[in-house]
Amino acid sequence: MRRLKVLLSAYACEPGKGSEPGVGWNMAVHLARHHEVWVLTRANNRPAIEAGLAKNPVPGLHFVYHDLPPWARFWKRGQKGVQVYYYLWQLTAIPLVRRLHREVGFDVVHHVTFVKYWAPSALAFLKGVPFVWGPVGGGESAPLPFWPTLGFRGVLYEAARTLARALGELDPLVRLTARRAALALATTPETANRLRKLGAKRVEVLSQVALSEEEIDCLGKLPPPEPKPVRFLSVGRLLAWKGFHLGLMAFAQSGLEEAEYWIVGDGPERKRLEALARRLGVAHRVRFWGALPRAEVLRLLGQVHALVHPSLHDSGGWVSLEAMAAGRPVICLDLGGPASQVSEVAGFKVPANFLEQAVEDMAQGMLKLAKEPGLRRRMGEAALRRVREAFSWERREGEIATVYKQVLRLCAEN
Repeated sequence: MRRLKVLLSAYACEPGKGSEPGVGWNMAVHLARHHEVWVLTRANNRPAIEAGLAKNPVPGLHFVYHDLPPWARFWKRGQKGVQVYYYLWQLTAIPLVRRLHREVGFDVVHHVTFVKYWAPSALAFLKGVPFVWGPVGGGESAPLPFWPTLGFRGVLYEAARTLARALGELDPLVRLTARRAALALATTPETANRLRKLGAKRVEVLSQVALSEEEIDCLGKLPPPEPKPVRFLSVGRLLAWKGFHLGLMAFAQSGLEEAEYWIVGDGPERKRLEALARRLGVAHRVRFWGALPRAEVLRLLGQVHALVHPSLHDSGGWVSLEAMAAGRPVICLDLGGPASQVSEVAGFKVPANFLEQAVEDMAQGMLKLAKEPGLRRRMGEAALRRVREAFSWERREGEIATVYKQVLRLCAEN
């Protein structure tokens, strides 16, 4: 394939980060191996990007920085107001994108981050150039039978999120973005269904989550833990929809008196989770580590036997992929991104039909992993193979190259 001129929209883009910033950065770096790539991103990412490029230069990679003027962003602090700011950032970037296209003449334009389907993309407003949207996600929902377990704050969040998505789907600019996409990539089948309803003509499912070969090799070299005590680990922000309360309920129901459950992360649900552990009678076997640096999290990952990731709606699931790369089986709900990562031989995907059923099935998974070392080993080996075969950035690079060929062919035929 010839070397294309590609414009990426990556609001979140930083080297050395996971989640959305990692998606933006890795997509840019890997595509620049084969194409001339321009990246439209936020100005506040510039110091980290320039430091990263100074350490590891990437030929063929160019960055264009855009932000709202100071008077229009004084109200944004951290995560407060970020969704409104992001929406305005996309709209105010349209003139810049059009000017760049006049100067460069892009072959393909590609929206990468935010990985969110219910906001418009500035790139959709360019005419005469194929537009790839995504992977975008967010179409996943917490099943209604689980809402009563979320607490008042958790239910309020789910209701607000549901309303925000509904309003986004009514937004004519979002619908225009969907219609203008030569190809829309969805992180999960749930999001794919919503993209089709928005009017996207061609939709495919492709995860946004991947690890570099270097990361996979590093995680794959973590030594196996000591046989006893058997330890389960959950990692993430302590938010209701992350489902850590389900993990605690399953751990208590498993009756594993000598096992331990470690929870890494912090957030508004911590006190509620600690109180739940006491009520369930497992507080003496549950350890809350709080928020830790990544290096420390990886150290702990080397001391546990399995990851418990009971998220109720997750487009990605970075921690489950990292645990799999470390050769640890994963227990997750059969929902969203983690369900697409965890194969039947690499862990337990638990149906999320009803609360009692899900907790019981998770508890059974814990029991099997605790009592069968051979099963743990086989699942861990299968998990690592799964990551190498399907979730490396090198593989994702090839998949995106195929996407570009496809949209260029479609546009040539039309």
